[in-house]
Amino acid sequence: MTNKNGIIALTIVIALISVYNLSFTFVSRNFKSKAVAYATDAKGEVDVTKKQHYIDSLWREEVYLGHTLQEVTERELNLGLDLQGGMHVVLEVAPADILKGMAGGNARSVAFQNALKKAGEDKSANNSTFINRFVSAYKEAAPNTSLASVFATSANRGKINSNSPDSDVIKMLKTEIDGSIDRAFQITQARIDKFGVTNPNIQRLPGQNRVLVELPGVDNPERVRRLLSGAAKLEFAEVYLTNELGAGLEGLGRYLTQQAEIEKAAKKTSAPAAAVSTDTTKKPTDGGLAAQLEKKADSTATDSAALAAQSAALTSLFVPMPQGLGVYLKDTARASEILRRPEVRSLFPADLVFMWDRKGTEAGGNQLILPLYFIKKSNGEAAMEGDVIVDATHDYDDRGRPEVTMRMNGEGARKWRSLTARSVGRPVAIIIDNLVYTAPTVQGEIPNGNSSITGSFTVEETKDMSNVLKAGKLPAPTHIVEEAVVGSSLGAEAINDGLWSSAVGLLIVLVFMVAYYNQAGWIADIALLINLFFLLGVMASLGAVLTLSGIAGIVLSIGMAVDANVLIYESIKTELAEGKPFAQSIRDGFKHSLTAIIDSNVTTLLTGIILYTFGTGLVLGFATTLVLGLLTSLFSAIFITRLLLEQKLKNGKTFAFTNTLTKGWFQDNHFDFVSQRRRFYIISAIIIAIGVGSFIFKGFGLGIDFKGGRSYVVRFENNVDADALRANMDEVLGSTTEVKTFGGQDQVKITTPYLIEDTTPEADQKAETKIIEATKKIANNPAKIVSSNKVGPTMAKDTLWSAVYAVLLALAANFVYILIRFKRVAFSYGAVMSLAHDVVIILAIFSLFNGWLPWSLDIDQAFIGAILTMIGYSMNDTVVIYDRIRDYLADEKSRGQNLSTVINNALNSTLSRTAVTGISVILVLIVLMIFGGAVIRGFTFCMLLGVIVGTYSSLFVAAPIVVDLLQRSQKNEPAPAVATDAAAAATKKVKA
Repeated sequence: MTNKNGIIALTIVIALISVYNLSFTFVSRNFKSKAVAYATDAKGEVDVTKKQHYIDSLWREEVYLGHTLQEVTERELNLGLDLQGGMHVVLEVAPADILKGMAGGNARSVAFQNALKKAGEDKSANNSTFINRFVSAYKEAAPNTSLASVFATSANRGKINSNSPDSDVIKMLKTEIDGSIDRAFQITQARIDKFGVTNPNIQRLPGQNRVLVELPGVDNPERVRRLLSGAAKLEFAEVYLTNELGAGLEGLGRYLTQQAEIEKAAKKTSAPAAAVSTDTTKKPTDGGLAAQLEKKADSTATDSAALAAQSAALTSLFVPMPQGLGVYLKDTARASEILRRPEVRSLFPADLVFMWDRKGTEAGGNQLILPLYFIKKSNGEAAMEGDVIVDATHDYDDRGRPEVTMRMNGEGARKWRSLTARSVGRPVAIIIDNLVYTAPTVQGEIPNGNSSITGSFTVEETKDMSNVLKAGKLPAPTHIVEEAVVGSSLGAEAINDGLWSSAVGLLIVLVFMVAYYNQAGWIADIALLINLFFLLGVMASLGAVLTLSGIAGIVLSIGMAVDANVLIYESIKTELAEGKPFAQSIRDGFKHSLTAIIDSNVTTLLTGIILYTFGTGLVLGFATTLVLGLLTSLFSAIFITRLLLEQKLKNGKTFAFTNTLTKGWFQDNHFDFVSQRRRFYIISAIIIAIGVGSFIFKGFGLGIDFKGGRSYVVRFENNVDADALRANMDEVLGSTTEVKTFGGQDQVKITTPYLIEDTTPEADQKAETKIIEATKKIANNPAKIVSSNKVGPTMAKDTLWSAVYAVLLALAANFVYILIRFKRVAFSYGAVMSLAHDVVIILAIFSLFNGWLPWSLDIDQAFIGAILTMIGYSMNDTVVIYDRIRDYLADEKSRGQNLSTVINNALNSTLSRTAVTGISVILVLIVLMIFGGAVIRGFTFCMLLGVIVGTYSSLFVAAPIVVDLLQRSQKNEPAPAVATDAAAAATKKVKA
């Protein structure tokens, strides 16, 4: 083995990196366990606020190898929503709403409304496509009208005018739509900060007017819906200066001193918390300990020691800052709670509102200070709101410094003049959703509504600020087009199911390898375990999220990793059978199997990349672990296995690759695949014909991913009659409802189109209320919703087309790769035809047996993921067979044999590898079916069918098609690539 020392060094480096990255997971979990223990009372109940306070107190503290708890948490191997509960939301900014805002009063015209309606009929995720459809529809409705006549309003002054050509207007509309989506992303990001969620995932979906939000651990979906939906609220308000609030701040210091003494006295007397008056909603009673302390504090208010104590109490929580006060991030929860207390509020003016800055300020020592502003709001209203903003842009001032310019309408200019006149030399806060984005100091009265905001800004900051100022300009609220809620209890069950399926699946594979390959099986097992360790380490280092489907991907990748070891071992066995020395057999076995390993894994890798590109949710989690698992398994099989084998040889040991039971398995097979091909063509054709009939007359059960709707997993205390519940649902909802058992007789999955067109949060709450109302009609059997999912019609259609593109792209990618590697179109046609055969047969089974089996056979994203995985596996199998056919066609021993004989021999020689790999993967998938849980059972069933059908098609469809096509091409060639027996004999006679 060349570069052996380099491989050993690389292995050690990968191992150390894996250990290092995985260690963050253990440290983070340890601190979370400590937080739970700290917040658990004598009754075993966890105080969520207390738990969060514990975590906040350490959030910016160094806890491990110079890393803060925040950094440790961010680097842990994160669990997906399906394993810990939480909420997944896809928000959409509707281009139609933006166009209405841009058109102003012109949007009321009949031509405009008809064009919007027509453009929206074909739902699309692509903004430019929507604009092109709108323009086309508008030109059709008003052929002699320019776009400038519609959009050249006062709001768009400076960008276009009444004489602007349509191309300039279209460019402006596209720019505004992109900007609106950027604003939606920024506002969403700021809103998410309010939740205090650990490791939220917020990203703008590429090429779409959508924002993806994942919130692990969120247990209040209604609050999330209300906060994420709707337009942002932009406000301009005056700010109280610190020196204007001296009495209030002095009183706050006195109050904090009093509270500290109360807590100190309570600890001294060892009194239980309930015995000391700390009720923040009532005044302390006369004669009580608190009252005595309060009188004492009042009588000594002028005492210098008391003043010092008050100042110390105030600065122990609040930090003086230029704009007012700040609070260390770890103390913000406590500070917010104190500032909400009535006795604290009474110390300050009635029109004062406490608001936090959107961003913190670094304070050294890994500490972050969050500025606190004292905002002036009369009767809860700010001085002016953001709907007066006409435009805002980022620019440079006369000194070349980044600045933000904004322009207001007439009403806004009047209010802005008044506000700036009374705020000269004072800050004015720019607020979105009750968070202060910036508070620039007013330099002078601004009479015309045109302003510039300067400061020590970066270009990116001015871009963000201009986007923020434009957030109140257009009526472009975000709508939830897809939503999934997973309860924490269901997440805990998913973890249990996932761990069981992983452990049992891995154990079965390890035992099978030893049973089949004897001592060599132990070496393969060690390589598989190292592969698993490397996979988890790579996932942790890349920040990947581990989901339930990801666990399925890990288990399946282990099963498929067996394939590389099997190819190597079967090649070594062939070399040994030819009488080569043991060491040489190992070297030649690795050498001769490398091509098949690379080819087979590349095809699966292509499919995994397509899954990753097009997939979301369950499919994305599966694709991530599958792709990473393929890469780590290749390294483990090619290098780790060889290092272990050669180490054995170095010690002068040989070992068996078979045992007494398995020694003769799949040896000297003479099955005639080729002559039977027409029989198998007929069998496949009959199944496909039956399937097509089922497609036409029965159809498919489409999941909400593809048809839109709402689905709920509802758990009852006792077993429930699905038919009776369906009747109740139809009665309450007034629409056809689908009710299926889901993972047990006490749990059902309810699917309904009820209020799916309504995107308001109220519709979501109303739907859930109706579901619970219908379940209550089942007497003496309480129920609760453990998870929910919603997909709007727009999202459903986009998802369907993405799925179609993914399948077609997978077929095309594999066709091209096979053509490049095998140089003959016959191989590409055979591979793609067998893949199409597999897809149709799987679809036929799902259509025929839908409603007959006790798990979901819906066609949804999970099904598409399984289909693509099946394509990868089937292609893996086919490529190995093709590789062997290519070797046999080029082998001198095949000279003089006809094409059918050569291919039959090649197929028979691969039976051992096909059987061992197939059995390993099938065993793993059966384990997933049993232990993996209801969520992925349909997904696993599809893959199980795919492995069986894929193995069948590789032997009885893909290879025979190659035979037919090669024979046809030989008839048209003057000199066949492979001579027949008769032709070979004639050649010899001529030479003689």
